[in-house]
Amino acid sequence: MSALTKHESGGSLIGFDEVERMAAVMSKSKLFGIQTPEQYMTLMFLAQAEGQHPATVAQDYDIIQGRPARKTHSVLARYQAAGGKVQWDDFTETKVSGTFSHPSGGSLKVEWTIDMAQRAGLAGKDNWKKTPRAMLRARCIAEGVRATYPAALGGQLIVEEAADLVLGADAGTPKDMGMAVEVERPAPPTWPDEAFSAQLPRWTKAVAAGMKSVDDILALARSKGSLTEDQERQIKAIKKPELPTDPDHEACDEPPF
Repeated sequence: MSALTKHESGGSLIGFDEVERMAAVMSKSKLFGIQTPEQYMTLMFLAQAEGQHPATVAQDYDIIQGRPARKTHSVLARYQAAGGKVQWDDFTETKVSGTFSHPSGGSLKVEWTIDMAQRAGLAGKDNWKKTPRAMLRARCIAEGVRATYPAALGGQLIVEEAADLVLGADAGTPKDMGMAVEVERPAPPTWPDEAFSAQLPRWTKAVAAGMKSVDDILALARSKGSLTEDQERQIKAIKKPELPTDPDHEACDEPPF
């Protein structure tokens, strides 16, 4: 076994080959809902990084849209094992609230109601219709633990949060929480001829007064809208005249926009 893949957990050394074999067996068993050996192995390495035996991943994680999410009971167990406490105040199908406290993060009362879920666009989903109290409880746990002891979540979502995230208008498809994708912004609208004609004399005066260069005007105009080829040509045709020698010459006091 490579020394880089060894990890001491529970008094035994768990190496890459052993993790790979465990992942293959667990995947073939189809007992825990994780689809591939690679998914098992990735989660097992996460478990080892936190000092846990790799096999604990079946207890702690689910895979939602190809991404790991922590099971709610696991998050609460980790929270309590680390000194966190929860005092449940309300526990109904319309409201769940509890006071979460931890030595590192203080005390905080968190509540979730069906009205809140409705405003968030969640209450119409199947899970919320069938088990509203469990869904409210899960949201309380996620919010309370994240606020007072976020280490119990390890920077991840709980299963219910991950499942509630949707892509676009498709309420049945969990959102992929992978790498951020740069969204292409739509091009600004083209300058209407009337508006361009009204601004061109001002730009011309600004260049004549030395307040702006032609390049400055082009940048300013493009920030407000797209220019046609003819509009660009007209701006580039603006010439900066020689500075007047008359000291009484009136400088341009009109702003370029």
